[in-house]
Amino acid sequence: MRLPLPQFATSDRHPNHIAEVIETNTTEFLAQCLEPEDLSFPAMPPFGSWVCAMDEESGNQVYAVVSYATTMPIDSIHRAVALGLSLQDLREEQPQIFAMLKTEFRAAIVGFAPPSPNSPENPRIYQYLPPRPPQIHQAVYRCKAEAIIKFTEELDFLRTLLSVNGAPVESLAAAAIRDVYQLRKADREWLVKAGRMLSVLLKDDYDRLRFILSQIHP
Repeated sequence: MRLPLPQFATSDRHPNHIAEVIETNTTEFLAQCLEPEDLSFPAMPPFGSWVCAMDEESGNQVYAVVSYATTMPIDSIHRAVALGLSLQDLREEQPQIFAMLKTEFRAAIVGFAPPSPNSPENPRIYQYLPPRPPQIHQAVYRCKAEAIIKFTEELDFLRTLLSVNGAPVESLAAAAIRDVYQLRKADREWLVKAGRMLSVLLKDDYDRLRFILSQIHP
């Protein structure tokens, strides 16, 4: 049987609607990926990728970067065991496996956009923590490319990423920069600007700076 989490049929969901908030706090939220209708694992968002969720009461669009992801059994008592089967073999011989697993990810909040009724196509962006995070059971979406490009015109979000607790922050910052760099179609001017921002933030820690820069491949 499937996990009893309220979900829309796949055909009724927006294609970027990938998860639902199941735990939330001021600086991050935990989301559970929605299950596909076919026998496959939920799409795990890449480390360092960008997601967003609406705080429906305030109307704030909250932006976050995926800092951790995991697939695990729904039953926390019993661990998964190695079966030596391919994915196709699992579908044919052990189809119940897919219903016994869940995929979750944590996302570090890096900013928000308040409702802008007078200019919905050009909302004002704030790169600091919103008054409150998205609430339990709010939908989580992959960010559209144009939204990420607009959000990353400023680079204060890098300061937030470098202070995330419980994550490899150097790798997280590098992954987020790589993602944006690709979306910006290899905009070298933006990449240089990001490197300069990192050099300011880590001016007293050259080893960390060098480690981050070594993971960015223009």
